[in-house]
Amino acid sequence: MTMTPRRRRMLLIGLVLAGVVVSVTLALQAFRQNLLYFFSPSQVVAGEAPAERSFRLGGMVVDESVRREPGSLTVEFVVTDFAHSIPVRYTGVLPDLFQEGKGVVTRGRLGQDGEFLAEEVLAKHDENYMPPEVAAALERARESEPGAGAQRR
Repeated sequence: MTMTPRRRRMLLIGLVLAGVVVSVTLALQAFRQNLLYFFSPSQVVAGEAPAERSFRLGGMVVDESVRREPGSLTVEFVVTDFAHSIPVRYTGVLPDLFQEGKGVVTRGRLGQDGEFLAEEVLAKHDENYMPPEVAAALERARESEPGAGAQRR
């Protein structure tokens, strides 16, 4: 049985379409695996953060929580959304604008002991700016506190 030009053309179109479908599927899968989601300390405590992959953690650096290991670049601090707090460990140079009591976003993974192992630390860039995700998470945490509505009036 020989292939007519029409059958060859239909086979070629079918193979091209199959290749496009496979390519799109692989691209979407790679995109989904590399997507970094943002979580607040309350969401991490509630178990909403992925345990097996990197994510972003943001909030405020708790005053007097920064501890540096002498002779190394390792620093530990606590990030809070005013409802819950997560200890963070980072090895590297902190941004110049990193301060206690200021907003921060970190990227990394949750360790076995509940400590966040940061690979990157980002600090706000001026006194009026706060990353939108951090601002929204802090607002949600404040609203969920008991008596939050009475304090605002």
